[in-house]
Amino acid sequence: MLDVSALRVAYGESEVLHGLGFSVRPNEIVAILGRNGMGKTTLMKALMGIVPARSGRISVGEAEVTGLESYERVARGIAYVPQGRMIFSTMTVEENIETGLAVSGRRRVPEDIYELFPVLLDMKQRRGGNLSGGQQQQLAIARALATDPKVLLLDEPTEGIQPSIIRDMGRALKRIRDERGLSIFVSEQVLSFALDIADRVLVIENGEIVHEDARAAVDEAKIASFLSV
Repeated sequence: MLDVSALRVAYGESEVLHGLGFSVRPNEIVAILGRNGMGKTTLMKALMGIVPARSGRISVGEAEVTGLESYERVARGIAYVPQGRMIFSTMTVEENIETGLAVSGRRRVPEDIYELFPVLLDMKQRRGGNLSGGQQQQLAIARALATDPKVLLLDEPTEGIQPSIIRDMGRALKRIRDERGLSIFVSEQVLSFALDIADRVLVIENGEIVHEDARAAVDEAKIASFLSV
């Protein structure tokens, strides 16, 4: 569903991603792990079209999206939950989610989104800026799902969130995969969360994929060694 080949991304003359290649199958959660500064956020921004690719190819299903603007990628089926969540703080919960509906053609927030995140139903008239960090993360995911995507990208979703909310988020992501058949691509530093949700794990170091394992065959010690400072 998501296919990336020979992807190179640079800021000026400084190349950050050095020919990355990987894929995410339908109904699969893939986690990419790595320390700060290894290229995870740059990769997410490149997939979303926020940062242009120097070369390579990004495809969603049969459609190549490499040269498209971000809004065009959303229309092709990519949804993005950025690091730091970036919700609209002065808008209500309901209004935040409704911003994603234009792409899907719906006028009302689907009930199944509120079923995934019941706290958002209880707080739908509350301003986004008044939610806790964990609730804002759930709101950002709900807003992304409102676009009816094929591929969901999440950049560091556990950052600054309490453990109980992290567990709830993990359950919700697995339910989204199972019920919607989405491809989910998550960048993370927290190994325990990645292993809880992922079907497959990648490790990025200095802009290159240096390790890959199916969840059933994961060598936790080896992956942890890549993440240690």
